[in-house]
Amino acid sequence: MIDRFNIAADILNLEESIRLKLQRPEKQIVVNFSITLDNGKQQNFEGYRVIHNTALGPSKGGIRYDTAVNLDEVKALAAWMTWKSAVTGIPFGGAKGGIICDPRTLSKTELERITRAYTKALADIFGPEKDVPAPDMGTGPDEMGWLMDEFSIVHGKTIHAVVTGKHLHSGGSLGRVEATGRGVSIITLLALQKLKLRPARSTVAIQGFGNVGLHSALFLFEKGLKVVAVSDVSEAFYNPDGINIPELILYYNLNNKSIKGYPNSVAIKHEELLLLDVDVLIPAAKEDVITQKNAAAIRAKIIVEGANGPVSSDADKILHENNVLVVPDILANAGGVTVSYFEWLQNSLLESWRIHQINTRLEDILEKGFETVFRTALKYNVTPRIAAYILALQKVADTQSVKEVALEAPKFKQN
Repeated sequence: MIDRFNIAADILNLEESIRLKLQRPEKQIVVNFSITLDNGKQQNFEGYRVIHNTALGPSKGGIRYDTAVNLDEVKALAAWMTWKSAVTGIPFGGAKGGIICDPRTLSKTELERITRAYTKALADIFGPEKDVPAPDMGTGPDEMGWLMDEFSIVHGKTIHAVVTGKHLHSGGSLGRVEATGRGVSIITLLALQKLKLRPARSTVAIQGFGNVGLHSALFLFEKGLKVVAVSDVSEAFYNPDGINIPELILYYNLNNKSIKGYPNSVAIKHEELLLLDVDVLIPAAKEDVITQKNAAAIRAKIIVEGANGPVSSDADKILHENNVLVVPDILANAGGVTVSYFEWLQNSLLESWRIHQINTRLEDILEKGFETVFRTALKYNVTPRIAAYILALQKVADTQSVKEVALEAPKFKQN
């Protein structure tokens, strides 16, 4: 994050004071709490919430439950949320949270106790006008519902807008579950258009078959693209004739949310999927999967970053020199934060929007963001990634400066 930030900041000639301010989070909160496990034993957990910036509005960002959660990772993800909102024009700042735990080894009741204890510890940080959490790796609508309920108990009234990604019956929004994947597919189609490639003649490989990868695959399949390879943690599959995605999703749901053993494709090594000769590669699993080591061997014409940070900064130059168009994560996977914003708005206005209205608005926002990024890339003769950072930094820096001027303005007494 810092590598790319510095390149954009140099191009913009950002003042040192504002540069340092935007590099560092506004708040870093570390909480420790204990819960009683189902076996009666007490266990201690460590959790984080990092608020990177609130110049554009309340901070917004997911909470992940994972054994690898650490403060540096949460800081980077919080900053990416700031740039993501700025690029798409959403009036949110950036935040991120996490708890060090393995959700797969915890029961539903234990996860609920963890979520409620974490919420109680951060009850003065969260709030619809302050900091709005959302789901991330290892969390979903259940956790968001428990968070909302606990926050509401602490504050003595129901507050739906404190969190997004909730179940529909708890004030969630239509289209939120598939929002990131839908956004990735919208951006992929725009990128194909940019290179004058027809969807019906284009091939795609998708790394990751979680929420983002699954929905990206489905929407692109519906748009006529040939999805020739998919993978999850258990296995990677290739079929040059194309994989029937609705059939694979049915298999995945019946096979305990795993594609392992899917019969209508050939199993390949996970790392081979990234190097396939396809038009579009969508890394939608984890960070740093394309690095200096394998970047030169990438044969895809377009990379659309479904995950956060799947292409490392040392791979950027290699891919650019090889004419691989990389659509950066802060634009490519911004569908999630966009529909989260819609959910927050609906809760705040006590409204409920139709799915057509949500999808149309999402498409409008992402199309506008895409065109602005590519115009900026042309203007500064930089990659779309650096263009996205330039746009985001400029917007946040300008807003921050205006706010600081207002704070420093002399206060005159009224006559």
